Amino acid sequence: MARLIDLTRTMTPTMRGVAWVQTHRLAQEGWNARELRLYSHAGTHMDAPRHFLPNGSGVDQLELTKCVGPAWVVDVGRLEAREKITLRHLGEAVERIQTGDRVLLRSGWSRQYGTPLYRDGLPRVSRELAEWFAERGIALLGVEPPSVADVNRPEEVRAIHEILLGAGIVIVEGLCCLELLRAERVFLIALPLKIEDGDGSPCRVVAIEGDLSQLVGTIGTA
Repeated sequence: MARLIDLTRTMTPTMRGVAWVQTHRLAQEGWNARELRLYSHAGTHMDAPRHFLPNGSGVDQLELTKCVGPAWVVDVGRLEAREKITLRHLGEAVERIQTGDRVLLRSGWSRQYGTPLYRDGLPRVSRELAEWFAERGIALLGVEPPSVADVNRPEEVRAIHEILLGAGIVIVEGLCCLELLRAERVFLIALPLKIEDGDGSPCRVVAIEGDLSQLVGTIGTA
């Protein structure tokens, strides 16, 4: 049997950067429809090179082969507020991660969602680790906090994103439900909306454990 685990946080009107208006109602017009207003980096989302690089490509030009395929689930332990994630946190995974790999950092930080710490006290990727990922040439990096860098430190945000995006690494932020993953290696699907020249996009991210031909249903939602 295979398990499909949804790693995407459900969008709601109370989420930062999300709003909508009900434009049609089933009882009145015969169908339901909404007008959506979404910040391009709201909820579980993906960063495109254009987000920080002057001549960076848009989310519509991302290599989708980077967004779909096997991924390592690396447990970095419970992190303190504003803690820097370093190479040490990867433990033995340092020996396994190779060029072209996808990496998900499991920290449990998604449990802070709904508290001030979730955004303002997030643990972040250190410059050392960002450079290591860039040198290793991984394809994708996924994290639970809403950013890979301290959102209250603009210089740090720019530096870390420039290192990762400049190396061609797809960044996925705001993941949840990683604690439901049992395997250290999963099949990952993380697909953004196809927005022309988009700097980023909310995306649906799922992980599959086991034989893909024997899916038994969706597990995990937040």
